[in-house]
Amino acid sequence: MSVTEQGLLAALSSVQDPHTGKDFVGTRALRNVQISGGDVAFDVEMGYPAKSLVPALRSAFIAAAKSVPGVQNVSVNFSTKVIAHAVQRGVQLLPGVKNIIAVASGKGGVGKSTTAVNLALALAAEGANVGLLDADIYGPSQPTMTGTSGQPESLDGKLMEPHRAMGLQVNSIGFLVKEEQAMIWRGPMASQALEQLITQTRWDNLDYLIVDMPPGTGDVQLTMAQKVPLTGAVIVTTPQDIALIDARKGITMFQKVGVPILGIVENMAVHVCSNCGHVEHIFGADGGKNLAAANGMDYLGALPLALSIREQADAGRPTVAAEPDGEVAGLYKAIARSVAVKVAQQAKDFSAKFPTITVSKNT
Repeated sequence: MSVTEQGLLAALSSVQDPHTGKDFVGTRALRNVQISGGDVAFDVEMGYPAKSLVPALRSAFIAAAKSVPGVQNVSVNFSTKVIAHAVQRGVQLLPGVKNIIAVASGKGGVGKSTTAVNLALALAAEGANVGLLDADIYGPSQPTMTGTSGQPESLDGKLMEPHRAMGLQVNSIGFLVKEEQAMIWRGPMASQALEQLITQTRWDNLDYLIVDMPPGTGDVQLTMAQKVPLTGAVIVTTPQDIALIDARKGITMFQKVGVPILGIVENMAVHVCSNCGHVEHIFGADGGKNLAAANGMDYLGALPLALSIREQADAGRPTVAAEPDGEVAGLYKAIARSVAVKVAQQAKDFSAKFPTITVSKNT
């Protein structure tokens, strides 16, 4: 029995993207179908990095294809294509960066920086080119968490070269000042320093730049929200009522300047005793989940209050790098894929399609 493309596509449409719930045929992610007797081959182009999903998806596609009478051999090629998406009106994209994601919290001490670095590492582990900018001018922690130090080099005397660590491109104000030096700057000075840090770094072909935002909603945060081309923001909170109050303020700030909220991460959601296994919600239960539901936003996932997460970050080898196949790393990767899917669903950036118009006087 000869294999037809129509019959093959009908069978392959049974395979769904676990994050979107849509099939790959209907979304035109399945391409270049080739049929030669009993041999079939096709490509699957993912709009977000998802390397850890490929083995299961490959098996599902092969099984679906072989359900078609006459199909004997199946070849599936996966690829990822991350594109630039729309940002705030009147803000230009950064050279070398497709999408900038702010990781923010209204309150300090909720694990925002730890979440940011592990989110960056998770996106990289899933196959993306990722950068990490430490925008916490007053309390930079990414040099410690990424195990990097020393002033950035400049090859042209104008732009800084980011440090390279664990597959990430990293820059931080912490590289430019001594570790014990206090940043006693007023808001405008700190905002200007941040703007220079992000625009004067030679980012190299990044799919995503993760920005570890400072806590609060002051000058520095407004500079990021108004002048830096943000594709979206991720809000990190603990389930505690005090943290949720400030998280709502962060949500409101981004909404006022037109930056989409990609979702909410609930950190320190539960503690499991390493000795007896007792489960305890130290900071309350489901606060982040309820906040997401109340605001009509995606609940990206919950992370545990675990000693290993803190120890690994302090040692310069965050969880996703230290235990890439561990349970907690799996949680970070699932959150990272959800963020990337949310970005992929945003409107595309068409600024590069428009010609540059210059007006000159005739003499």
